[in-house]
Amino acid sequence: MSFVDILGATYAYRNGVDSEIIVDRIDWSVGEGEFHCLVGRSGCGKTTFLKVAAGLLKPTEGAVFIQGAPVLRPSAKVGFVFQSPTLLEWENVLDNVLLPISLKRKVQAKDRQGAAELLALVGLSAYAERYPSELSGGQQSRVAIARALIVEPLVLLLDEPFAGLDAITREELQNDLLRLCRLRRTTVLFVTHDIAEAIYLADRVAVMDRGRFRHALTVDLPRPRERNVRYSPRFNQLCLEARQAMDAP
Repeated sequence: MSFVDILGATYAYRNGVDSEIIVDRIDWSVGEGEFHCLVGRSGCGKTTFLKVAAGLLKPTEGAVFIQGAPVLRPSAKVGFVFQSPTLLEWENVLDNVLLPISLKRKVQAKDRQGAAELLALVGLSAYAERYPSELSGGQQSRVAIARALIVEPLVLLLDEPFAGLDAITREELQNDLLRLCRLRRTTVLFVTHDIAEAIYLADRVAVMDRGRFRHALTVDLPRPRERNVRYSPRFNQLCLEARQAMDAP
């Protein structure tokens, strides 16, 4: 088995005797330390699939495994970053990062040190005592990523975390995320509707349509990724391949 294995995952919403299949028999594997992206139009089932992978939704059929163990419920092995940062407005930045720990046990000095180190890695050391209302959208997203990483998850799942940001901030956060995950050898599954974002971030990309993966491509661009790769012929070729797969009937 791979580090993450999703085998025949299906999820259907049930309404009395009727049901609507949202995720339809998906098989997918992610190697340890790999960064995979899932791209597709709104409503194709991306977020539902991610929640199934996280254990937030129980699959109607199939199963999800991390290191060979079934994922039956949310766990500290899996970090999740939602589309909205969902920070607690009454807590400062440091305490927002520490939230996953404080919900389970008393925060210790080593935890605060770990949170401070993460804030340094995302460039927010000077903002530890500030509150979410005092931060920009990009800064709030950085806090959300640090919060997901504080428990040192084996797998990080992200649901369009940069969708509401301007293009320049978005590129900066993409680079920050790649650097953090490389440093920590974190395995990542990242959902987006932005083809260029998927190609820039990923080792592999799956194109989703109507609940199924209709195409997969390997991104053979060099790592670490540099900004100029976005303007290379190979980058554009990969974007075109993903787009054509998305547009196919």
